[in-house]
Amino acid sequence: MRTLPAMTTTPDPIFDFPAALAANAAARPDHPAVICGDDRLNWRQFVARAEKLAGTLADHGVGPGDSVASIALSSVDYVVLWAAVLRLRATMAPLAPSSTPDQIAAMVADSGARFVFVDAPNRAAFAAVLAGQTLVDLDRLNTFIDPTAQAPALAPLDPKAGFNIIYSSGTTGTPKGIVQSCAMRSLHITGGRRVGYGPDCVTLCSTPLYSNTTLVSFIPTLAWGGSVVLMPKFDTGQWLRLAQAHRVTHAMLVPVQYRRLLADPGFDATDLSSLQMKFCTSAPFAAELKAEVLRRMPGGLIEFFGMTEGGVGFMLVAHEHPDKLHTVGLPQPGHEVRIIDEDGNDVPPGTPGEIVGRSPATMNGYRNRPDLTAKAYWIDPTGKEWLRTGDIGRLDEDGFLTLMDRAKDMIISGGFNIYPSDIEAVLLTLPGVVEAAVVGVASEAWGETPVAFVVARDGDAEGLRTAANAQLGKTQRLAAVVLIDELPRSHIGKVLKRELRDSFRGSVA
Repeated sequence: MRTLPAMTTTPDPIFDFPAALAANAAARPDHPAVICGDDRLNWRQFVARAEKLAGTLADHGVGPGDSVASIALSSVDYVVLWAAVLRLRATMAPLAPSSTPDQIAAMVADSGARFVFVDAPNRAAFAAVLAGQTLVDLDRLNTFIDPTAQAPALAPLDPKAGFNIIYSSGTTGTPKGIVQSCAMRSLHITGGRRVGYGPDCVTLCSTPLYSNTTLVSFIPTLAWGGSVVLMPKFDTGQWLRLAQAHRVTHAMLVPVQYRRLLADPGFDATDLSSLQMKFCTSAPFAAELKAEVLRRMPGGLIEFFGMTEGGVGFMLVAHEHPDKLHTVGLPQPGHEVRIIDEDGNDVPPGTPGEIVGRSPATMNGYRNRPDLTAKAYWIDPTGKEWLRTGDIGRLDEDGFLTLMDRAKDMIISGGFNIYPSDIEAVLLTLPGVVEAAVVGVASEAWGETPVAFVVARDGDAEGLRTAANAQLGKTQRLAAVVLIDELPRSHIGKVLKRELRDSFRGSVA
C-alpha cells in the first residue's frame, strides 16, 4: 500500500463556489466569463443573469436540497443554469442527450428534478417521455426569467450536500446517479489551482457539460475567475481556430481528440503558443501519442486517471516524467492505493491486480441505490473502506501505475488471464495501424479467445494477424482481425468494447 502525504498539514477550507462567482464579478466585471460562438457574457453580465434565474427558480420553490436537470448541448445559458442552481444550494443533474428515451425518463425520475431544462432538439427528441415533467426551454431562457426576481440570501454551505449528480455512461440499462458533494468539488477546485487554473486562464471546453471530464476543468476555471470558451460539438478545425483566436491557455481533451487534432492539415500552421497546460482523461492515452503531444503542442501535459465516483486518483505530469509515459502516474496527494488479488491480498510491485483506493474526494454514493453503493466498496480486514475501480493495473518500483484493462474486459482463455492492452500495444507498432481494440469472444476450445478490431491505413486483416501473432505469446495469439473504418466510442471517447464484441460475426476455434 502506498500513501502520499497531503500537500498541507491542515485540509483546505471548503471552497464556496457561488460566493466565489459573486466575488469574481465584483473584482473583474468586464473580464470575459463565458464564450460560445457569437454569444458571450462578461463576469458582471454572467453573475447578474444567474442571479435573476436563481431568483426565478426560488420563486417557483427551488431551494437547498432540490435538484434541477438539464438535457442540452453546451451554450452560454447552460453555464448560467449551472451557476443559478448552485446559487440556491440546489443540485445540478446534467443528462446526456445521447441517452435513450427510456434512460432519460429513468434518470429524470431518479434525480427528483423540480425542473428539466432542455434545448429545442432535445425537447423534440424526448417530448414523449418528459410529458409529465416541468420543462423550460434553455434556448429561450428570457421567456422564463422574471426580470424582477431577486435571489434569496446565500444559504450556509453544507459540505456534504450534493453539488451535482453525474449519471454513469453505461451502454445498457439505467445509468447510476453518482452524487458528488460540495466538499468533493471543493477538492477539485483547490487542486485545479495547483495545476495552473487561475484568473488569467482561458479554458477551451470541447467535451460536453454533462461529462465529469469537462467539469473537472470547467468548474475550477470559473471558480478562480478565468474565462470559459465552449464548443457545442468538437471539430478539429474549429478547435484550432478558437484556440488561436482566444489565446487559450488550458484545455481538457480526450485521447481521440488529441489524435485528430494532430492529424488536422492546419495544425502546424496554427499559433498555439498561448497554451500553458493541457489535460487528458477518460480513455487510454497511448505513450506514443503522449510523446507526440509533448513534441508538437506547447505547454505542459497532465494525464488524470480515476473514477467519477472518486476514491484514488492518479496524475502523470508527462512533461516532467518523459520516461513514464506508459503509465498514468502517481497517486494524487492524500490518496491511498492498493493493488489486490482476487482474495484481497496485496500484490507485489509489477504484479497485476485490481486497483482500489481511498481519498477525501469520494462520492456520497449512488443516488437512491444503497445496494449498489455498498457493492462499490471493498472492506479490508481492519474495517477500512476502499472504493473499487474495476480496473486492473500494476505499480512499478517508483509507485507509478500502469493501467492494464477494465476487469470486465480481461480475457480468460484456457485458464490464462489475457490483458487486451498488451495485444493492442503490439498491434499499434505494426505499419499502417492507426487504432486497435481487442475483445474476448466465445470459443469452445478455450472458453474465450482474443479478436482484434483494427483501423488501418493499409494492410490486410490476415497479414496483420500473422504479424501480431509473431510477437505475442502463445496464449495471447489473435483468433481473428477485423478491419473497420472507425472504433465506436462514447461521447467522451471511450471505446465501446461491448458493441465490438456484439458485432463480431466470424467463427473462431
